[in-house]
Parts: sequence; C-alpha cells; structure tokens
Amino acid sequence: VATYVAKELGYNADQIEFVETKSADRENALSRGDVKIIAATYSITDERKQKVDFAGPYLLAHQDLLIKADSDISDGTDLNGKKLCSVAGSTSAQNVHDTIAPKAQLKQYSGYSECIAALQSGAVDAVTTDDSILAGFAAQEQYKGKFKLAGLKLSNENYGIGVKKGDTETVNKVNAALEKMVKDKAWDKAVQDNFGPANYKNEPAPKIGVIVPPKQ
Repeated sequence: VATYVAKELGYNADQIEFVETKSADRENALSRGDVKIIAATYSITDERKQKVDFAGPYLLAHQDLLIKADSDISDGTDLNGKKLCSVAGSTSAQNVHDTIAPKAQLKQYSGYSECIAALQSGAVDAVTTDDSILAGFAAQEQYKGKFKLAGLKLSNENYGIGVKKGDTETVNKVNAALEKMVKDKAWDKAVQDNFGPANYKNEPAPKIGVIVPPKQ
C-alpha cells in the first residue's frame, strides 16, 4: 500500500525510503517531518486525530487469535487454563484475559516474532493481536500450513495512513491514490500476496472516510 501510494504521489522507486518508527513515536515523527506519511497498522482513533490527520481507511482489521493448525480452540473462552502470549507494551492479551478468558495464563515476550516462535514450540497456545498482523506471520514461508486464525473478530481496527496535522493536500492525494488502488484491483492483489491462506478472511475494501465503530 505504501509503495503504491508513494508512486501515485509522484515518487520513483529509488526515491521511496522506508523508515522504522516505534508505535509511541509515530505522531512525533510526522510532526517533526521525519516522514511524509505513516502506513503501518495505524488504527484511526479520536485520540490520534487530535495530533495527526488520516487518509483512508484502507483496511478493516480485527483482533483475533493465531493458533496451531490442529488446535481445537474455537472461542475466546477456550483460552481459560491455556497460555496466551502477551507482548510487552501491548494491551491485546490483557484485554482477552480481562473480558473473555480470566483463567488464561499470560506469558510475556518482547515481540510478536518471539510469540510466534513460542507458539510453534508449544510454549504458548495462542497469540493475539490484529488479524492482519497474525496472517502476515502465518504467511511466512517457514510457517505456512502450521498456523491458523480462530476468526473471532474481537475488535474493529480501521487502518489509516497518517499525515502531518493540517496537511490537507497530502490527505486528499493519498485518498485519491487509495481509491485508484481499489478500482484497478491492486488492493485485492496486495491482500492476496501478503496475507496467505491461514484462514484469513479480509473485509472488503473500506470506503474512504467511513469508520466502522468499535465493538461494544
């Protein structure tokens, strides 16, 4: 998505530079001008809209569980008594523990790559975060056929492209690029190429400016 949008904004492939930005520093990176746009798993929220402007949304994601392909976990309550990976700094696992499976055992790791390795070894029974992130891991060559998504849709996450606050011109250009990406089927191809067959069922391409409200 980021590459497609950047090219539509007039940048050649050799002019596009990807910069890794920590989640907590995304708004600051835009306001400082370190980056032109932020296109990651960047959910559009009212709190964030006070600091940055958003184009999109371009994808509707949901919090879900990644489990082994032969796992019998089919509902959040099945996690009671099981080990759930918790990533430092993320609230996803804690939310599942607090609202769905109070007897789940949270096992903390430093990142999702470590969680996936723990799932493969049997050290944990499930990993939770947005389904798009989990599907991306499951699509990696070394994990193909080993994992699946539970398909629980525990939340609604409207992914947008962050732009410096007040830069309406760039927002409009990015929105136009996203609409073109959907129209010429490049959006569908990007989903197929990046998420693989791990029981990931993507939502249709969202309409620009239409935000799906949080689940109650």
